[in-house]
This record gives sequence, C-alpha cells and structure tokens, in this order.
Amino acid sequence: MTLSNETIKQRLIEKFEGQVIGFDEPYGMLTFEAPKELNLKVLQFLFDDNELKFRFLTDLQAVHYPNQPGRELAVVYHLHNLIDNVRIRFKVFTGIIQPEIFTATNLFSSANWMERETYDFYGVNFVGHPNLIRILNADEMDYFPMRKEYPLEEQTRIDKDDEMFGRG
Repeated sequence: MTLSNETIKQRLIEKFEGQVIGFDEPYGMLTFEAPKELNLKVLQFLFDDNELKFRFLTDLQAVHYPNQPGRELAVVYHLHNLIDNVRIRFKVFTGIIQPEIFTATNLFSSANWMERETYDFYGVNFVGHPNLIRILNADEMDYFPMRKEYPLEEQTRIDKDDEMFGRG
C-alpha cells in the first residue's frame, strides 16, 4: 500500500489529538504545524512509526515573518520517507524575543550543521544543541542577517543608475 498524505494526516491527528494543525498540500507536499514544545515528539513519532518511516531530514531552515507577533520565526523541517518516496514539510513557530526550539540533533545527525546555520542567520536558539556557534558569519556579529529588520537597499544612494536596473 502506498503511503498517502491523507494517511499521514490521520496518523498525526490520532496521535496528537488536535495539536498538529494547519494541514495543507502546496504542490502535493503535505505541510502542517505543531506547537514548538512538541517539535521533538512529532519528529520522533514520524521517525519511529512503522508505517510513516520519515527517517531522513532533507532540510531544516527558518523563515522570518515580521508581521506575525509571537510567531515571527518559523523553523521548517523537510522530511523524507525513502522507502515510499514521500516528502513532508513540518513547521514550528516561535517568538523573536525568546526564539528557542529543542534540537533535533539526537534524532538526525544532519540537523547539527543545519541548526547551526539557522542559528547563525536567524538567531534561533536550538536548546540542547552540542555546539551551537556561528558557522558562516563572523563571531563578532551582533545581529542575524536573514531577518527582515533592515531596508533592502539604501534609499539615499547616488552611485547607482536606476535605469540600469529597469526602474527608470
């Protein structure tokens, strides 16, 4: 029997009784979210369940939503069931004041580098991470460059010609 998005959704609803929400299927990929306190429980369930078998972490990243108070940062996990060739997207949201999420490094070794990169660019603190330090940016940086906290370009610049960028 092929693993379907509906089967995955039903298993999550049964296990977490309404705590896993926001089910959607953009481009056919099942997407859902859960409270940040449940991220490890959901990931562990998806990993351990004999029918679901999501045992490969394809990607982990963050997204900054500055207009969503208390939910400004989303940590997004892309998981893959290699046996049935099914991929899913799992999101947890956190506030920007105290952006803490439990680390997934004990479940997925590949999360180590991805969580460090996410910390480096978005400031998400992965609680329990074995070595959460900057990985690509300078240690002296006191900001997180991928957050949408700065204007895209300096509005007073005079060294560029807007016509060269199709804005003239």
